[in-house]
Amino acid sequence: MRALLRCLLVTLLVIAGTATAQAIDPLPFKDHAQEVRFQNLTRELRCLVCQNENLADSNADLARDLRHEVFDLMQSGKSDDQIKQYLVDRYSDFVLYDPPVKTSTMLLWFGPLAILLAGAVVVVFTVRKRSRIAPPAGVDDKPTDEGDDW
Repeated sequence: MRALLRCLLVTLLVIAGTATAQAIDPLPFKDHAQEVRFQNLTRELRCLVCQNENLADSNADLARDLRHEVFDLMQSGKSDDQIKQYLVDRYSDFVLYDPPVKTSTMLLWFGPLAILLAGAVVVVFTVRKRSRIAPPAGVDDKPTDEGDDW
């Protein structure tokens, strides 16, 4: 019985280990500087499938394909800006983690600030309204102890 439990435990650990292991995608870089450039560039680009991960961290098939495309563009001598522009032309500004400020991205850039300011205005008006309704400071709200038999 113990041997069966050990076998089951080992099988579960192997399955869990393979499910959480990330695929390493070896690419033949010319030198360490090119590898660092590739890593920095793929961290600035968004995975279009996961949407919350960058290309460097994503295991999606599309992310793997885009990493290979970025690598091929680097090998052909393209600059980082040219690579980003190529991907933006194909996938729009959504592929960038840091999209440029323009009319189509104004809500993205300034929307959170607008929501925060609107919340602050609501809090200020609510506090002012409640302070006007509150009883004067001279009135004692505590019940008297007269009549208590305790």
